[in-house]
Amino acid sequence: MSFANADAATRPRLAGVGGRIPALGLRLSVLVALIVAWQLITTVVDDRVSWPTFTAVAARLWEAWIASPEAWLENLAPSMIRLLAGWGIAIIVGVAIGTLIGLSARARDYVDPIIQFLRAIPPPTLLVLFIVLLGIGDSMKVAMIVFGVVWPILINTADGVASVEPLQRDTGRVFRIGFFDELMRIILPSAGPKIFAGLRVSLSIAVILMVISELYAATDGVGFQLVQAQRNFRTLDVWATVVLLGIIGYTLNTILAIVEGYVLRWHRGATGMRG
Repeated sequence: MSFANADAATRPRLAGVGGRIPALGLRLSVLVALIVAWQLITTVVDDRVSWPTFTAVAARLWEAWIASPEAWLENLAPSMIRLLAGWGIAIIVGVAIGTLIGLSARARDYVDPIIQFLRAIPPPTLLVLFIVLLGIGDSMKVAMIVFGVVWPILINTADGVASVEPLQRDTGRVFRIGFFDELMRIILPSAGPKIFAGLRVSLSIAVILMVISELYAATDGVGFQLVQAQRNFRTLDVWATVVLLGIIGYTLNTILAIVEGYVLRWHRGATGMRG
């Protein structure tokens, strides 16, 4: 390879790295601007109890949650276990059923009205029903999360599987690969982008339902602490818990984005997308 060709091959990678740095700087600048605006606006507001400053909320967040092992063990850990358990079960159920539905056009015609009816029911309205059927333990909270988040995964999986190019499946049949190999090597990888789109949507819903399931008939969890702070007029604790939920959601979404980038790296290369 000549030096000119080597330089041409290296230039896109350098351009990609150079492009990420300004993008990261822009994101951080927007975040810093929002924090500064929060601090300035709340500084001039007369009602410091209802509208605390960012520094006060950050200090309370550190004291009550981040630097407190008791809060991690007694409230944060149970909430994360429920969230991840419900989301994980929903992934298994949604991908499995969605794949079966996506493989059959006739099945999609039969079950689509049922799916559209069930997904239209707001999960919070079923909280009382879940309490009656499953009690007030962790099973009720996990079941509520599963019911609320399974639909985006199921629908996106079915749509992704149904959208696989027939030529790809025909090529697999020409080489006489088995159904399992076809499923794992052709169908699911091709449906991967839409499946991960469903996972992203469902993850944000899972965080919301985790909190809602802990607002009533609970003895621990982030949602329980949030409602206790509200009932006892601890406004600073309410703000700190809300910020904590934002951090949890952002962290989980970032981890999912990293996993998605690794699993779908072939897709990015094929479509010319930058990571």
